Amino acid sequence: MEFVGLVYKVLPVVKGTSARGEWTKQEVVFELPDEFNRKLCVGFWGDKAQEAAALTPGEQVEVAINLESREYNGRWYTEARAWKLARKQPEAPAPIADMPPMPTEEPSYSGMPIDDMPF
Repeated sequence: MEFVGLVYKVLPVVKGTSARGEWTKQEVVFELPDEFNRKLCVGFWGDKAQEAAALTPGEQVEVAINLESREYNGRWYTEARAWKLARKQPEAPAPIADMPPMPTEEPSYSGMPIDDMPF
């Protein structure tokens, strides 16, 4: 699943040690721009945690995640794990193409009387 969202909040880094060694997790809360502006907390693990820690609130990013649910003591827990993060560049305003060039000099009337109007 992929989405484009705004960084709402970067949570503190969580570190620990498991049977497989040390791990690092960075969680980031994103605001999804739609009708209700929902928020989604996404976990970044390992090398992606360092990249996610550099995000700033208000920045627009594209994130690809996997959703996973696990059971523990009869309860189910769902986690969104990111596997791709790409910063979006702010879009530059489009140039206006249909505008005529601005004149650089005043038009000259070369001897025509100004009050010579056809009506």
